[in-house]
Amino acid sequence: MPYNSLSDLPDSVKDNLPHHAQEIFKEAFNSASEEYDEEETPFKVAWSAVKQKYKKNDDGNWVKK
Repeated sequence: MPYNSLSDLPDSVKDNLPHHAQEIFKEAFNSASEEYDEEETPFKVAWSAVKQKYKKNDDGNWVKK
């Protein structure tokens, strides 16, 4: 199920990632969901895409690398 807007993203994404990281997640998830039938794989692809540009700091907040 692709996400049409950032407001459609799961709370775990919306509540934790900065705006730009949410955009990365949405685009990567939507692209992967076109290729894979199961929902787990697009989530893994999306988080991997986020982790290429962002990391968690010592406070547990996502920050740009």
